[in-house]
Parts: sequence; structure tokens; C-alpha cells
Amino acid sequence: MLYALHEAAYRSAAPLRLAAELTRDFWSSPLNPASESHFGRTLFASADVLANLTRRYFKPLWRIDETTVNGRQVAVDEEVVSRSPWMKLLRFRRDPVQLLEAMGKASAKTGGPAVLIVAPLSGHNATLLRGTVRTFLPDFDVYVTDWSNARDVPIVEGRFGFHDYVDAVADALRVIGRRAHVVAVCQPGPAVLAIAAQMAQDDDPLRPAGLILMGSPIDARLAPTATNRLAQERPFSWFKSNMIYTTPPPYPGMMRRVYPGFVQLYSFLSMNADSHQEAHRRYFEHLVQGDGDPAERHREFYDEYLSVLDLTEEFYLETVDIVFQRHLLAKGELAHGGRPVDLKALSDIGLMTVEGERDDISGVGQTQAAHALCPKVPADLRELHVQKGVGHYGVFNGRRFEAEIYPRMRDFIGRCQLAVGAGITA
Repeated sequence: MLYALHEAAYRSAAPLRLAAELTRDFWSSPLNPASESHFGRTLFASADVLANLTRRYFKPLWRIDETTVNGRQVAVDEEVVSRSPWMKLLRFRRDPVQLLEAMGKASAKTGGPAVLIVAPLSGHNATLLRGTVRTFLPDFDVYVTDWSNARDVPIVEGRFGFHDYVDAVADALRVIGRRAHVVAVCQPGPAVLAIAAQMAQDDDPLRPAGLILMGSPIDARLAPTATNRLAQERPFSWFKSNMIYTTPPPYPGMMRRVYPGFVQLYSFLSMNADSHQEAHRRYFEHLVQGDGDPAERHREFYDEYLSVLDLTEEFYLETVDIVFQRHLLAKGELAHGGRPVDLKALSDIGLMTVEGERDDISGVGQTQAAHALCPKVPADLRELHVQKGVGHYGVFNGRRFEAEIYPRMRDFIGRCQLAVGAGITA
């Protein structure tokens, strides 16, 4: 019922939204002689804020057309290398001719080590990692898991749960076809660690060469945040009764039971309500003052942040159960495909953990717990980093990620590559 009410509220706001858009267009028109007056700018700013608050935020485009390699511009194409109802595996393919000119024959043959960035399936689109992808592109052959919106997947396609997610990561690694370095951003950490362990158990030649876990709830019992405490305080039945709703028509996935993205979004907004209100107040002031650059940065951020997707009922509930309530991976009790997941099998795969000092989603300690759980990883292929001054988002995006976190990740991947080449992890 909540999903249907949400859609009804959106549609009922259409006249207000249309009026706000017409007002915004009128007071921003160069043909309007009063558009540059303080009165005109104030009306324009008010209408723009109202229009943005009531509009639909669709999935953004990646908008990654080029990168810079060794000082040279290299064109980038977004290529779908595999597809299922639940995920597209994207490769950001750098132009081979331009890459050859920038890197030289030997280095350009493979385009550098393959990096699989596993995007979180936690309410936001994979495009939230646009900055992450752009940062990796100059040095690596980058692949990204682009998850589907559950409301767009017809119910005849069946279920998609936690273990299906684990299998999807394994499928992506096999499509890449060479030992890749896996970067798990937030929620995927436990799934990525589990499939890496099983591939190591099987001596799979396409097992990861290295794992980088970023702000991930490997052991959510440590340094619990508000999100973790909610999962512990509420019984599993509460999540099933209060967080799951039926997708209404006209979506292709109508009748599918989902955890709506807008519910997750409202939860995130409420956690930092003051900061979001302040951001919109500053945005309004920038519009009134005609200060375009800060206003454009605000729009770009919220176009991404407010664009959300739905999760299947089974994936959401199984994640709550496995990761946040029973802590099966951290306790050594997780099984996948009918087999126990043995993290001690990780003896030839590098392991790096990255946490943010101010992370209010995955507290400091939750991700680095992976090191104790994987005792056989060689000491020279480990790295534990806690970045000062950043929250959850800053772990994988922004100035400090680019300047302080990424260089460590690049060096770590280099060490893992050398180990693979020397046969240490082959």
C-alpha cells in the first residue's frame, strides 16, 4: 500500500510541479527584463527548489567519455560485456589506438590490470561510483557491476537473493577472463569475501588477485552505527512486515515484492536531515546570487543521490538476516552453494581494507575485521587504512579519495600484480 500511496502522491503533485517549472522558466528567461533583479532571482530560486523537490529522479548517465593516461587524452566507450535480468557487467573500454600511444606496446596489450568494481545494491544506482571509476581509469582496465532496479524486472524472471548476488560476482570474474582485482564498495563486502574464499577453495584460475573492501559491514557487531543498532533491536519479522511492499503498475515488475528505494532514501535523509537542509539553503542562496558553479555542483550531487532503485524482497531480507542479525560470515557459519565458506582458504589473494574515520554507516572496525578472519593472507599482501576526516561517501569519492586513498589502492594492486607474476599468488 505504501508504494501505491507514494506513486499517487507523486502524480498528485504534477500540477504544482508544472507551475513551479513554468515559473522557473519565466524568471530565468533572458527575454524577461526583470529576470536579473533581486525579486526575479528570488522567484526563480524558489521555483527551482520546489520543482526539484517534487520531480522524479531517473537513473543518471555515466558520462565518462575520456580519461587521461600519461598526459594524453584517451577516449572511453561504455561497453556491456555481459547481461542478465539482474545485472549488466560494464567495461569502460579505453580506445586501443590512443592507449597504445599513451602506454606503449607492452603495457597497452591488456590495458593494465583488470579491476572489477562491485557496486552496492543498497538503494542507489551504480552511477554513484562515477568518481571512483574515473579515478581508476588512467591506470586500470575497469569493469563495474550495474545492478537492475527490481521494479523493472518482470516477476517471471524469478527471485534474486543474497546468494544469487554472490554468484553474479563470480560470473563477472569469469567473464573478465583473467585474475582481476575486486573493489567492493560498502554492502558487497561480505558477498565478495565469500565468493573469493570459495574460488580459492576450488583453486579457480580466475579467483581474484586482490580484494579491496571499502566501508563494508564484514562484522557489523563492531562499532555499531544507527543502521546496525536498528537491525539488532528489531526482530526479523518487523523488517518483513514494515519494509517490504508490492510494486504497483505500470512498472514491468508489478506485483514483485520489493524494498523500495525511496524508503532507503528517506532513511538516509533523516539520518543527516540538518546537513541536507543546510545544503538546500545554500543552494537557494547561490541561485539568488547567480553563483552558478556551486549551484551546479549541488544539482549534480543530488541528481545522483536522489536517484534510487528497489531491492527484491529476498535480497533485502536475506542481507538483514545474514549480515546484520546473525553475522554468519564473521562467525564462520556462512554457507554458499551448499558448502561452508572457509575464509582460511584466502592464502594467495591480497587483502586491503579502507574505512572512513567519520563513517556513520559502517563504523571503523567493521571492515578491518576481515584481516582477523583471513589469517593466511601473506603479510606483505595486506593493508589496513583508516582515512581521517571522511564519512561513508568520502571513502570512495571526492578529493581525499583521489589524493590519499586511491594512491594506496593503486600501490596495493601493484604489489598483488608483482606477486601474481612471481608465482606467489598464482
